[in-house]
Amino acid sequence: MARGGKRDKSGPPPQASPAMLGPYEITDRIATGGMAEVYLARRAGPFGFQKRVAVKRILPQLAKDQDFVSMFIDEARVSARLSHPNIVTVFDFGEHEGELYMAMEYVDGTSCAKLLRAAAVQDRRPPLEVTLQTILSVLRALDHAHSARDDDGKPLDIVHRDVSPGNVLIDKSGAVKITDFGIARAAEMERRTDAGQLKGKLGYMSPEQVIGRELDARSDLFTLGILFAELLTLEPLFSGPSEIDVLLKIRDGDTRALDRADLPDDLRPIIRRALARDRTQRFPSAAAFAQAIEEVVRHRRLRLGPGPVADYIDRLACAETPEAHVLEITKPEGGVVASASVAVPPSGDKPFERLGRLTDRPPGAASEDPVPEIYRVELTGGVVGPLAFPRLIEMFVTGRVDSKTLVSREGGPFREARNFPELLRFVSSPALSWEKDELGSGLVGKTPIDRTKLPQMLFDLVDRRETGILFFANGQNKKKVFLAEGMVEIVSSTNPSELLGEQLVAHGQVLRMELDMALAMLPSFSGRLGDALVGLGILRPAELFRAIYTQTVERFTEVLSWGSGDVGFRRGARSHEDVIPLGIDVLGILGNTVRRAYSGEDIAWALRRVLPEKPAANVPVDRLGRYRLEPAEEQVLALLDGTRTVAEACKMAVASGICDARQAELACFFGLSYLIIRAPSWT
Repeated sequence: MARGGKRDKSGPPPQASPAMLGPYEITDRIATGGMAEVYLARRAGPFGFQKRVAVKRILPQLAKDQDFVSMFIDEARVSARLSHPNIVTVFDFGEHEGELYMAMEYVDGTSCAKLLRAAAVQDRRPPLEVTLQTILSVLRALDHAHSARDDDGKPLDIVHRDVSPGNVLIDKSGAVKITDFGIARAAEMERRTDAGQLKGKLGYMSPEQVIGRELDARSDLFTLGILFAELLTLEPLFSGPSEIDVLLKIRDGDTRALDRADLPDDLRPIIRRALARDRTQRFPSAAAFAQAIEEVVRHRRLRLGPGPVADYIDRLACAETPEAHVLEITKPEGGVVASASVAVPPSGDKPFERLGRLTDRPPGAASEDPVPEIYRVELTGGVVGPLAFPRLIEMFVTGRVDSKTLVSREGGPFREARNFPELLRFVSSPALSWEKDELGSGLVGKTPIDRTKLPQMLFDLVDRRETGILFFANGQNKKKVFLAEGMVEIVSSTNPSELLGEQLVAHGQVLRMELDMALAMLPSFSGRLGDALVGLGILRPAELFRAIYTQTVERFTEVLSWGSGDVGFRRGARSHEDVIPLGIDVLGILGNTVRRAYSGEDIAWALRRVLPEKPAANVPVDRLGRYRLEPAEEQVLALLDGTRTVAEACKMAVASGICDARQAELACFFGLSYLIIRAPSWT
């Protein structure tokens, strides 16, 4: 009976009308995810024809969100181009009363997530034949998707991006199929999911996915490698006390769990190659990954097929019979369309729980002493205020005021900011405060920014694993780059547009009203915006990690393109902030910035004195990997062995088709800046 209906007590209850989506009659809800829900349905035809299908629709509360609608349409378009026995077939896409739906093949069985959970509970590891048949089936599906082309023969460049246990389905007959191309990326699609957004399930991401790099097919091979290892061990490969710990392990390619795992000797190197942190060291394709497994199958003389898989899931009894439940189909604008008695299986696609928080404070928990909201600040031009706490904090972190600024709270007397306990962190932290004389004459090594010398200066700090603060100043625009053993920890900026909250809004990760809500709650979270966003449920810890990583990289990249101002370094100084180890690739960012922001004239000017010289190699060619150079650049540097001038090497590189003239000169500039080659006139 629909909610709110009245029953006639004088007769039997009325029969509920079937819940319909287009021509499909809904019978069961199969699963509910973050974007959509999937139902078991049937379509009737003439002469008693019936076919069971799975029907997917966007959640009603998201049906008017254009981004979600676009992603749903993209999923249908991608899936329609894929036809393979190991991929769930999508055969219908339609609209019903303003609501989009997708009809697809119904897989009557279980998922790898449920299989892993049941196997772990029963301590019944899958037979090797079952594991290999499952992984090979997914690899064949991925090979088909990765190799798909459009009608003109152009590669679609599809990347699934969510090869996790919940998306690997196993039919009762033993057939293995991959599903859910909802966040897949195809070259012809619009960039619905930006490269910087974190998509995918925690624990089943690639290192490049965690830090937001552009993905290719090798990302799917890494995540399938995780599933491969977990089927063999029945243990989570990447686990930790918090989501951040899990993300950091994935980012660093920390597979130490494999060292103590009981893995077959002939499969261990295959899994390690699939899980290589550097994607260039992984299998080049799903076909190559499958070929390596097939060699093991042949050597062991195993007989694979769906039969053993079907027998195993039958013994586990993980294809569960759901319990009855009342299902109501609602319109996007609200209101019940129809109701029916349906079956809802246990939800969830995480075989192993991975819970944790960035902070021990419960969500929404307030500090013991609530901070008042009304402040006034005495500046040179007069008194500014009243100010709410977040606005006052913004003035500190952007350098408009410092610890000696006079502040009044709740109409009280003006005192130096350092006298207010709630402001102490913002006036004492080197990462958050900006003292007026901080970039003054007391700074060691202060010098005008020279774009010719800046890359070598930064390389020197990274190469010597220095700890300290790099100061940059260009008028009112100032930045501090905190280094710890040559790695970037934090980048502070006086530019209000580079604040974390503003960047989250600009990148579409939070709404302005959500940011305002988190800012209003700052006093309850010790002034930490990230904790407030997580505590209020606006961001997951994983999303906060990505946001902080992106903010730091963008701040660092922007300062490297400055053409004027001053720069200096203070050795040994620390931020004294509780930081997340970001693992930023300094040389990679430096190289990409130089390639993008330095003009041909900039590089030619830098090389003007060394063109007639014959630089000698200072680093063997086979050790150039750490410098993040492009292959063509490495080939140019190989020509500089002390027998050719810089000018001759550049001409030879162009004549032989290695690269163009600008890239040849860029290679020489990197070689000199990174001390890969040495020339007498280069200092």
